[in-house]
Amino acid sequence: MLRKYKIKELKELSSKRLFLRFVYLVAVFSAIVIISSSLLMRKILSDIPSIDKLDEYTPSLTTYVYDVNEEIIAELSIERRAFLPLNKIPVDLQNAIIAMEDHDFFKHWGISPRGIMRALMRDIMHRRAAQGGSTITQQLSKLIFLKPEKTITRKIKEMFLSIQIERNFSKQEILQMYLNQIYWGGGVYGVRAAAKLYFDKDVSEMTLADCSLLAGLVALPERYSPFKDEKKAKHRRSLVLKRMEDREYITREEREDTLREPVPTEKSSIFTVRAPYFVEHIRRKMTAKYGSAQLWKGGMKIYTTLDMGIQKVAEEEMEKQLKYRDEEQAKYVLNNSTPDNPLSTATLQGSFIMLDVKTGAIRAMIGGRDYKKSEFNRATQSKRQAGSTFKPFVWMSALMSAYTPVTMVEDSQMAFYYDGKDWRLLEGATDTYSIDLAIQPFVGNKDFKIWVPSNYGDNFMGRITLRRALELSRNLVSVYLVNRVGPTLVVDVAHKAGIKSYLAPVPSVGLGTSLVTNLEMANSFGTFANSGIHTDPFSVIKVVNAQGKILESHIPREEERFSPQNCYVLLNMMKGVVERGTGGYVRRLRRPIAGKTGTSQESKDLWFIGMTPDYVAAGWVGYDDYSFPTLKHWTGGGMVAPWWTAIMKKALKDKPISDFFMPPDIVLVTVDPTTGKLALPTCRKRFLEAFVKDTEPQEFCDAEH
Repeated sequence: MLRKYKIKELKELSSKRLFLRFVYLVAVFSAIVIISSSLLMRKILSDIPSIDKLDEYTPSLTTYVYDVNEEIIAELSIERRAFLPLNKIPVDLQNAIIAMEDHDFFKHWGISPRGIMRALMRDIMHRRAAQGGSTITQQLSKLIFLKPEKTITRKIKEMFLSIQIERNFSKQEILQMYLNQIYWGGGVYGVRAAAKLYFDKDVSEMTLADCSLLAGLVALPERYSPFKDEKKAKHRRSLVLKRMEDREYITREEREDTLREPVPTEKSSIFTVRAPYFVEHIRRKMTAKYGSAQLWKGGMKIYTTLDMGIQKVAEEEMEKQLKYRDEEQAKYVLNNSTPDNPLSTATLQGSFIMLDVKTGAIRAMIGGRDYKKSEFNRATQSKRQAGSTFKPFVWMSALMSAYTPVTMVEDSQMAFYYDGKDWRLLEGATDTYSIDLAIQPFVGNKDFKIWVPSNYGDNFMGRITLRRALELSRNLVSVYLVNRVGPTLVVDVAHKAGIKSYLAPVPSVGLGTSLVTNLEMANSFGTFANSGIHTDPFSVIKVVNAQGKILESHIPREEERFSPQNCYVLLNMMKGVVERGTGGYVRRLRRPIAGKTGTSQESKDLWFIGMTPDYVAAGWVGYDDYSFPTLKHWTGGGMVAPWWTAIMKKALKDKPISDFFMPPDIVLVTVDPTTGKLALPTCRKRFLEAFVKDTEPQEFCDAEH
């Protein structure tokens, strides 16, 4: 009996020991699981970002570039984005987003367990990685803080962040951040940019149809884009409207009416960069001043001087004319090119600059014909020979040296030799025979250099007035004047007017042989048109940061460089270039225009620069490879002046006709244009000429007519 009892007791004792051992193992396993889970969660959450950063979070914003009329001409951004407060976002869009993305948004505390389980079951059935089931708050935490990977780890982080965001921000603040952060396709972020891209509207102008279309894009913006598949976009919009009706955000009638509205099929033109050479000019300046990060991410507003109306006209007219000239050249090459004499088939290039005379503001800038093919800005970066457009600097030097419009000057043959230090005039060599005779002793001497300038057409007019020489662009008169007043003075005048490039002080400087930019030439002529007051050209009126603070604003700096009297006399002579000279095509504008044509050596550079009291505009045409046209009739007056005139006709159509300001101490005297002396009743041609007071002629015409 005792034996049996002990055996039973032993069995019970053994059972207790087994149970205790099991409990111990369970406890140890649970502890290991808990510790492991804790360590795993600690590791997962160790690098979770602090939501404190959300208070300071600044998304990458778009920088807008405006023209002078505050029309957007370009957007500079890594991500096209603009921030908008919630009260500026239509309620229809808010409701559409909530209906589609998170209908319990105002009820949950950051995550939706029901949504997560529903998404998990769907993913298990379809055997895919966990996805979906995200609340708006979860989507926001993922967009701002996390990488777009589909992993359990990221999902856990997302949920923890969402809970923290909900504890620290109101629902309205979360929805506002979400609507400004979400990607809408087409490279745009935020509702403001989306409204511009899809509808070319301000957000406040969006209709229910617009709002429902945008809400349908959120899940897969590229797939449901109306620009790619109109049917899918309409189907997606109808789904959004049905959800909105089910949630009682809209009525059945509103849904049915909206379904009948079309969807956009073309992107807004606002996302096409206009005036690309000018925009690139602005980008370079702003990058140098504020840095790339501020320019591309800072959401600045850059208000520029460009007039998009004039710019568009200028681009169209220049391209039309140069395309025609390319075709003209191609026909000539086709008919005249031979294997022994291949002719160039390069594409013509051109540039155009238009400035406000009073301020120096750039109103138009064309740096070439196709920015996509070549980003090189021929208006600001290319240095070319100015040709005869340089002559006004010579004529201004002459006026400053006691010459007048009726001073008689020599349009005769001449030659220069180089003595090792300077170029000197061959005295007495005034015709081909005497020039050949003078240089005979030096033929074969490698150290001896000679320069024999010539006129276009190789003809000579003898003694003519200073005015007539400018009107007809006589090269030899320009060389004669440079030799008389000195090349150093001519260079100094050009630099004072606005030329910044180096100019060689040699006799040929008056023929525009030095290299200059189009912008320099336009700015320099503008100094003359502004009565001798120089202002530097500028392109930015003001820059405002994303917070509305003005970072810079331009104040034109004026500096008197020449007397207003000499400038008026020069302008009056330059008006004759248009009225009776090489720029005759421009007469079609039927208003006072002072201008100068230019054709450099072998017609490699063709120019026309013209001025009104309001604007100065410079046009250039040539080949990038410095080849010369085979069509000899191509000149600045015949090639550039026509499209320059077409541009200015439209640019000036609303401007009243006005003449240049006549300063005090200018007298008008009737002269004989041939002799330059006071006209008599017997003179066949009489001309009313302008003079600085006390420089007018005193002698009467003594020629027999």
